[in-house]
Amino acid sequence: MTTLLERLRARAPGLFVLVDPERTAPRAAADLAARAEREGAAGLLIGTSFDGATRTGAVAAAIKAACALPLLLFPGSAAQLVPEVDGVLLLSLVSGRNPQYLIEEHVRAVPFFRRHPVAAISTAYILVDGGRVTAVEAVSQTRPLPADKPEIAAAHAFAGGMIGMAAVYLDTGSGAERPVAPAVIRAVREMVPLPLWVGGGMRRPEQVAAAREAGADFIVGGTAVEDGGAETVRALVAAVRDGGR
Repeated sequence: MTTLLERLRARAPGLFVLVDPERTAPRAAADLAARAEREGAAGLLIGTSFDGATRTGAVAAAIKAACALPLLLFPGSAAQLVPEVDGVLLLSLVSGRNPQYLIEEHVRAVPFFRRHPVAAISTAYILVDGGRVTAVEAVSQTRPLPADKPEIAAAHAFAGGMIGMAAVYLDTGSGAERPVAPAVIRAVREMVPLPLWVGGGMRRPEQVAAAREAGADFIVGGTAVEDGGAETVRALVAAVRDGGR
């Protein structure tokens, strides 16, 4: 039987659209999801850095009703877990040393996964400096890895693979001044064969194309897509294709 991760890999390379349920009402999220599907996005993520995601379930259900794209939860904590998704990127913040985001939230998630048959993709989450303090840094109380030391991010990704993680997510955080540098992506890609998501600060097509050319499987667009709508999705999807040539 094909696993969720195998089905996702078959959609690579591609653009994932990130929806913040605290900033996007269910109807608006449904419209965004339908546009993303029409424009050729590979999938959607839903999540926020804050625990107060009171309408995550409603937003996820609206998205699922509006399109057939894979919908993955990108949770900031176990409190945000909802069953109205295809799977969960079960993030372990391996770039930090705060035990809450290395293992504690995973323990708190056990009752949810025992109740709901939702696929969990164990993911090495690596925060890289994006030029400003973002919500994920402030909430997790962890320092991002230096952007000019690709070998450090690559070592963290390799360590994640050694302890059994199934995917890697490189991020500079929502609203970062700059995205993950291509040199960092390339160093990680050379070290691990795992599916690689890259997000944070991806505003322009050339940034997306550079991330794809460096080896990202999936590039994540959030704020730029919220602000720019369908034309932005179209441009970023095209940039993923162009970056792979």
